[in-house]
Amino acid sequence: PVAVFQEKLKAVAADSSIAGLVLRINSPGGGVTASDIMARDLQAFRMQRGIPVVACLMDVGAGGGYLLASGADLIVAHPTTLVGGLGVILNSYNLEETMAQFNVIARPIKSGELIDAASPIRPLEPEELAMLEGLADRFHDRLQQQIRGARGGLAADGPLFDGRVVAGDEAVTTGLVDRLGYLDDAIAEAGRLAEIRHVQMEIARRRKRKLVLLGARLAFFVLLPTMLVGWYFYMVATPMYATNTEFLIQNITIQMK
Repeated sequence: PVAVFQEKLKAVAADSSIAGLVLRINSPGGGVTASDIMARDLQAFRMQRGIPVVACLMDVGAGGGYLLASGADLIVAHPTTLVGGLGVILNSYNLEETMAQFNVIARPIKSGELIDAASPIRPLEPEELAMLEGLADRFHDRLQQQIRGARGGLAADGPLFDGRVVAGDEAVTTGLVDRLGYLDDAIAEAGRLAEIRHVQMEIARRRKRKLVLLGARLAFFVLLPTMLVGWYFYMVATPMYATNTEFLIQNITIQMK
């Protein structure tokens, strides 16, 4: 998703006829680094082009998805959008007893005391737990700084960053979202910010390269007929030859006439 997002931003940045940008976001979040890169790319785009950017949150705008939206000039959410999820989680599992039920015994060979921290083959040690919790807290602090820096009106205290999600109307009350609306409302807001009366929408799609199209055509015109012929002989011809030769002869005779 990072490469596709960057590709679309570059296409918009290179088109001087575009006067505003609407980001449709439907994401519960994602990797910390990927979210950070996309948020930074959007900030660089705004500095380069100087055109208004409006984020339209669809079903979900949480975690890294909301981080990206916070970089817009205005955030529009549907009344039923789930907004928030501003936390960091590092999933860890202990499968030691499960593996023992199948007589699977782990014998790790390692160099470095903490290199296998959070390994599923054994419980977490206290120092490993402290190390991972420290990482999660650092990433969470960075997330808060980025969002508070972009959304200056957020309350200094409160439960906004405890990982909860709220509906669109409550998100407006807490300051996470500027207004309720739909995609056409977000487009209208972008036109208003760009001071354009008649807005013409253009959807940024990823261009398919000729090599990819050529591969798709080859797959369709060469591989598909081959697979159909193989399927016929495997599923139709072979069973009929093996079970009812007389029917085949009669069928062929009828077709020949």
